[in-house]
Amino acid sequence: MTDDDIRSAVADDVSAVKAVTDAAYHHYIERIGRAPVPMEADHAANVAAGKVFVTGDPVLGLVVVEAHEDHLFLDSIAVHPDAHGRGVGRRLLHFVDAHARALGLTEVRLYTNALMWENQQIYPKHGYEVTERRMDGPYDRVHYRKRLT
Repeated sequence: MTDDDIRSAVADDVSAVKAVTDAAYHHYIERIGRAPVPMEADHAANVAAGKVFVTGDPVLGLVVVEAHEDHLFLDSIAVHPDAHGRGVGRRLLHFVDAHARALGLTEVRLYTNALMWENQQIYPKHGYEVTERRMDGPYDRVHYRKRLT
């Protein structure tokens, strides 16, 4: 699987997008005391808006991104647990960088729940730096950015 295997999601992918997202985030429910925001997303609307990119057949991983004037926001990244350790997440993060560059953007931003400590080990390894930590409603979030050169 290469970055070329990552494609825009289509309407027929919505159930797989939901299934992979739920599988990837389900184990956090007990830890954070509620369903993580990506599990509650309107997947059909995100796919219809062109925000979702998937990889695998069947779908093994996905990203949800949103272009802003000065950055690309990585709203969610999900890899099915059965595909962990196969480089799917790494390839998706590389795709996000390439997608931002293709849009003429020089920065990627994201946030993660502070209780998802695994992510706080992963993102810095891929060039992300913490910009702030703040409460957003009931969520304690660590915000990151990656400047693309």
